Amino acid sequence: MTLQRITQLDTALFYWFNQYSTLGNGRVINAIRVVSKTGDGHLYIFFGSLLFWLDNSHGVLFFYTTLMAYALELPMYIILKRYFKRKRPSARLINFDAHIIPSDRFSLPSGHTAAAFLMATIVCSFYPTFSLIAFSWASLVGLSRILLGVHFPSDVVIGAILGAGIASISMRILV
Repeated sequence: MTLQRITQLDTALFYWFNQYSTLGNGRVINAIRVVSKTGDGHLYIFFGSLLFWLDNSHGVLFFYTTLMAYALELPMYIILKRYFKRKRPSARLINFDAHIIPSDRFSLPSGHTAAAFLMATIVCSFYPTFSLIAFSWASLVGLSRILLGVHFPSDVVIGAILGAGIASISMRILV
């Protein structure tokens, strides 16, 4: 498959997803914003700290594994953004405006998705009972980034691979 064909498919998928984000007189987009906000990072700190103090069997190791994973993921995310310099949908597509203002100009990979899948992967390792919830939430964070118009589907897929991969590396080192 050529790069041009991948870009066409990515754009078509982006438009297909975004046809649903404008439903419900803004109520749907407001709910999507809330889902996206859960991937901003504040909950990761809260959740990790809570487990650090409350779970005597795994909390400390969970906290340090997550901390190490984010310390590895963030520089990799920045390097990839600067390397690919892929413009966001609102900068590439005619007559399309995102529903939020993104934090930077580039879209590949999705940092929110990378962080969410990193957390979901580590949660699944330490607390397998919560696997379905963790990966469903991470997937919704990724989807929210597409529906808000700040990422193409492939940005989200690459972000998910980045987050899960870095989490796996961190767990191999510490666990």
